[in-house]
Amino acid sequence: MGTFWESTFYGNTTQQWATALGLALGVWLASKLLYWISSNLLKGFTARTSNKLDDILLETLQQPLILLFTLVGFLVAYHQLEFPEAFDDIMERAYHAAVTLSITWLLARVVDAMIREYLLPYASRTDTKLDDHLIPMARRGIRAAIWALGTIIALNNAGYNVGALLAGVGIGGLALAMAAKDTVANIFGGITVLVDKPFLVGDRIKISGYDGTVLEVGMRSTRIRTMEGPILVVPNFKFTDTMLENVSAEDARRIKHDIGLTYGTKPEEMRKALEILNKIVEDAQDVLIERRWLSFNSYGAFSLNITFICFIRKEADIPSTNSRIALEILDRFNAAGLQFAFPTQTLHVVNDERPS
Repeated sequence: MGTFWESTFYGNTTQQWATALGLALGVWLASKLLYWISSNLLKGFTARTSNKLDDILLETLQQPLILLFTLVGFLVAYHQLEFPEAFDDIMERAYHAAVTLSITWLLARVVDAMIREYLLPYASRTDTKLDDHLIPMARRGIRAAIWALGTIIALNNAGYNVGALLAGVGIGGLALAMAAKDTVANIFGGITVLVDKPFLVGDRIKISGYDGTVLEVGMRSTRIRTMEGPILVVPNFKFTDTMLENVSAEDARRIKHDIGLTYGTKPEEMRKALEILNKIVEDAQDVLIERRWLSFNSYGAFSLNITFICFIRKEADIPSTNSRIALEILDRFNAAGLQFAFPTQTLHVVNDERPS
């Protein structure tokens, strides 16, 4: 029996192999037991507490910590065996890389959970929609940065020349950036829209001859439902080099009426017309603001012209209010006997007959 345990395989006795395998199996069973305890007993305990932080930490730390425990146990089992120095060096580098990636996984899970459980609910309670867009973007960026840094450290621990690798990545990244400059421009345009807030989702805007309501602001493009019905997809870089009008941001909608009265209109009748227009604004303060612009400003080819500008309140229905004001002008001018002009010509015939 002693001969069996002392027999050698790959430089280690049977007893050493059995001890290493027993430790590895024990660590694997212990990790399963720890997972069961954390999933059943500890979760039940944290669920009864009023603090939400312990639930978050247990959920995020559970799997990475069990993985680290398993790696340490396997390392202890491995040290029960003897291998050539070169092989030990390879295993040590692989172990350090695995531990680094496990810690990276742990940090990424903790940071992601904190953003998900605390920052996202906070953003949903604020009045501005900027953080609703920025926090998910920052969440993905932070997670990618943690994994990128962890991967670089893991490669360094594994013995790779990280400096040369980063230099190669930098050159490749520059070439990729040149090829994807339009995409990069759109991404920065999207960030500009989110930071400067020239418009928000739901606003009505006018850009490059299109008029519509903003449905969604993405990283690369913005979707707009035009007044005609179709959805317009606008690359975000357009918003950084194009004049844009935010219709929803105006305090009131300007409407203009050009009114022409006949040349038979007397001065007192013209003054009466101006009084009527002022009175219309005063009587419609539920839908109009006080500001107005009114002028008898020109003698046309067949009419005495009045320019009447008023401003509809932001919350009022613009088409119906415009119709209401136009009908008020028609009703009150007709009631006052004021005549609207239309294109006319007067023909003067000169009688040049001479007596014979």
